[in-house]
Amino acid sequence: MSIDACAALVERGDPDRFAATMAAPVAARPALFVLYAFNLEVARAPWVTKEAMIAEMRLQWWRDIVEQAGQGVTRAHEVAGPLAVLIREKGLPLDVLDRLVEARRWDVYSDPFEDEAALDAYLDDTAGGLMWCAAVALGASAAAEAPVRALGYAAGLAAYLRAVPALEERGRLPMVDGRPAAIAGLARKGLARYADYRAKRHLVPITARPALFAGYQARALLEQAARQPQRVAEGTLALSEFKRRFSLLRAAFTKQV
Repeated sequence: MSIDACAALVERGDPDRFAATMAAPVAARPALFVLYAFNLEVARAPWVTKEAMIAEMRLQWWRDIVEQAGQGVTRAHEVAGPLAVLIREKGLPLDVLDRLVEARRWDVYSDPFEDEAALDAYLDDTAGGLMWCAAVALGASAAAEAPVRALGYAAGLAAYLRAVPALEERGRLPMVDGRPAAIAGLARKGLARYADYRAKRHLVPITARPALFAGYQARALLEQAARQPQRVAEGTLALSEFKRRFSLLRAAFTKQV
């Protein structure tokens, strides 16, 4: 049960979060790698099979892992083992981790979100919940939850908009309303949540701020989507390599996103 195994998984499967973690202080990296590896395993679960029942079983396995970790049980698994240790050592919120897994059931099926509120809940439970758990693991208190979750939502929405073409290729209906005006409006809502984070980011202690680095592209991507919503359908929503690297370096230097 090695942190190195978690880091290798993240490096291969989630290069943006890997880069964000490598920009964090060395002491913060183990917790982040474990949580990001867990998130990656959960996010993959609905896609590794076309059998809905098998996908549901995979997600339930991870829900069981979280529940059992809270009871002191550690599985001999390269991600589940370190996760259980982290949950107990850092007092991670089991309900938040459970909702993160449960939310991924949407990815198993091809049904669209019922409405925008359902999409918001998905982003809050996945990206928002993950960022909050990362912040807790690095020492954040309850006072920081609102701004951390606001940034998590913004970052999750930016990543989700980038994933729209791939989701459509896999037979999903990712957008409640795919018209450019609606996408631009959704991006502006994400920017409003980003502004909420900025207004209260002082509540996030210095030690926990590396958990925010994963949102280093959020504002620029959402601004791009708000200005040019057609990029979402085209699959061209992206930052230049220079801007991406500069944003991450600035986050690492200033401890702010």
